[in-house]
Amino acid sequence: MKTIDCRNMACPLPVVTVRRALAEAPGETLQVLLDDGAPRENVARFAANRGFAVTETSVKDGVALVITGDAAPVTAGSGTAVGPTVMLIASDRLGDGPEELGRLLMKNFIITLLELERLPDRILFVNSGVLLATDGSEVVEALEKLGDRGIEILSCGICLDYFHRRNKLRAGEVTNMFSIAESLLTAGSVVRV
Repeated sequence: MKTIDCRNMACPLPVVTVRRALAEAPGETLQVLLDDGAPRENVARFAANRGFAVTETSVKDGVALVITGDAAPVTAGSGTAVGPTVMLIASDRLGDGPEELGRLLMKNFIITLLELERLPDRILFVNSGVLLATDGSEVVEALEKLGDRGIEILSCGICLDYFHRRNKLRAGEVTNMFSIAESLLTAGSVVRV
């Protein structure tokens, strides 16, 4: 079993390091030492989404994930994506007009999603869009309900840190730019709001 130490690495380096290690040694069991919190969650999600078995144990100064099995095959894009519908929300406002109007439109848009039959599989929040999923947002309850309906609600960790809101995230989970980029590139369709 190969061990790699990803503690004290900035996002998204733990995911990138694990991806490289798995690619270099297919089928080999990998033990990954990580800081608890977002790095652990991001690496575990990355591995599980690729078909690996992931187990977790506590270690001094963090956690250890043991990743076993073989990855599901990944193919290059063919130009006709068949995958999940991903919604990208990059602002806490909708449109380019007055701020107050933009915030009202975004609030109404997210609340309206609850009334639709066809929904995205995943909603990604970046830049000031992450503010919508944190304490004080008027749409947190709606986002929680969307999450309860099986929609992945993911907010950029760097963005949450920039706005000092990581500890105030109320809806969904923290993610990293590697996962965001991969979600966008493997989506069947991307809806930018």
